[in-house]
Amino acid sequence: MRPAGKGPLDSLYFHYPHFQARHVPELDGNTARHPVVIVGAGPIGLTAALVLARYGIRCVLLDRKDTFNDGSRALCIARPSMHILERIGAVAPFLDKALGWRFGRSYYLGEQIFRLEMPHPPGEKYLPMYNLQQQYIEQYLHDAVAACELVDMRWQSELTGLDCGNDGVTLSIASPAGDYRLAADYVLAADGARSPVRSQLGLRMKGQNYEGKYVIADIRMNHDFPTERRAFFEPSGNSGGTVLIHKQPDNIWRVDYQLREGESEDEALLEENIRDRVGAILGDIGHDKPWELEWWSIYSANTLCLDDYRHGRVFFIGDAAHIVPIFGVRGLNNGLADADNLGWKLAAVLNGEADEALLDSYSPERRGATLDVFANATKSTRFMTPPTRGWRLAREAALSLSLKHEFPRGLANPRQMQPYTYSESPLTPYRDRDADFTGGPAIGSAAPNARLGDGGYLLDRAGDGMTAILFCDGEPDAEQAALLAQLGPIDRRFVALLIQCRGASSNGSVPTAAAIADADGEIARLFDAQPGTLYLLRPDLHIAGRWKTIVSHEILRTAGLCLGRAMP
Repeated sequence: MRPAGKGPLDSLYFHYPHFQARHVPELDGNTARHPVVIVGAGPIGLTAALVLARYGIRCVLLDRKDTFNDGSRALCIARPSMHILERIGAVAPFLDKALGWRFGRSYYLGEQIFRLEMPHPPGEKYLPMYNLQQQYIEQYLHDAVAACELVDMRWQSELTGLDCGNDGVTLSIASPAGDYRLAADYVLAADGARSPVRSQLGLRMKGQNYEGKYVIADIRMNHDFPTERRAFFEPSGNSGGTVLIHKQPDNIWRVDYQLREGESEDEALLEENIRDRVGAILGDIGHDKPWELEWWSIYSANTLCLDDYRHGRVFFIGDAAHIVPIFGVRGLNNGLADADNLGWKLAAVLNGEADEALLDSYSPERRGATLDVFANATKSTRFMTPPTRGWRLAREAALSLSLKHEFPRGLANPRQMQPYTYSESPLTPYRDRDADFTGGPAIGSAAPNARLGDGGYLLDRAGDGMTAILFCDGEPDAEQAALLAQLGPIDRRFVALLIQCRGASSNGSVPTAAAIADADGEIARLFDAQPGTLYLLRPDLHIAGRWKTIVSHEILRTAGLCLGRAMP
């Protein structure tokens, strides 16, 4: 919603483009079949298109709107998502515009009770979190799509029908330029919480709806508080509720506040009431200078998802597959991980580099990630919006004790988003090998990064297929060299990285290997590695397996499974 006298896209800081409907080949009788059609050009659909394009896969990207989503909506981009944006070649404008942060504060009755400090190891390339309004997120991703010849972007194109077969999908599309049918090998539904694709297929999400509602209000003001997440419990400006404040670029601030029990939603959304409540909240933080109202909306916390993220040749990603509470900033980031996970797998299948069985791993991996999000977000949601009188009393007790005692203060921790560990995935068959290690990243987890002596980063050296990280003294021995040579034919995109503890230079015996000196042993300590240790990374930089010493048949089988093949 916008202030009185303003149109739905009259923003204080962002210019919304207008995209025309195009005359497409299907209107002239062209019946060419497309490898992939993506329905929905929000951040998740745009990202999925760019992941596919990274591997040379063409797609058609549809959106029924004529511009980007209004309002700031999604806000926080987590470190793992920045790695995804980097891999699809879109990260530069995000770094130029977004506000990075790693700290937060929680207050009760005006007194600070918790200090959030997200880990930021010295070897990491990106900060734990970045704030950026969704309009910019969509604009930067769309700019990357517009520069890519492999993505056919079609605005004002609405899905009106869906026919699914064993070998493909036919979509009926309505647009101002004319109605037509579109044939595809696969369809990705990235069309949001009210997914038309989901409706067409008669699918429903299941889960829990929470009663507490929050108002989002974006305002513009000059305020010198640093970029940190601030949570206020029982502030005088919103007595009986909670307030969250985030700084965004262009002097825009997100103010989220909880409606009081029994408060009318319609009354709360009236502009004069928004202004009164926001003004009182700003008074709480000592801001008595002018401010402007930009946009507002309302939301409730839900934990909902589909039973299966795959329906034949239709895959669901982002909010079309799951709805998660905003606490811990998991919605956007979870959806970007969906797009990345499915994108590399689908591309490998379409390129003939993987068997179609690989696609069976998408739903269990990403639905598992959603259920993990639910487990963590539910804890935050129950604390932020207590669902019962018992939970409210428990929260009040914890907050009161936090004024004088340390032990309950962690309950105010928002449990920020962390990448999911695919430990139970069908692509991680030897997870028991974790028992051979006393530290380092677990099988299924996202690989950590490390700063290199030349100023670069370890994960920058990874390939766009599978990557082996082999720790050795000098050159690989005969067994190790033979293994690396066998991995190449399994995955033509395979890259081997040699971590050389003695800094020896390669003599060319393994032409696919890139040697990295680890003279101080920092990388080996990070991975709990010794000479002979090998980590096998998937294209999404999650660890498919790790071995303290070479076990060739297990490593080769794991590599094969990551391409959907039943290996002996």
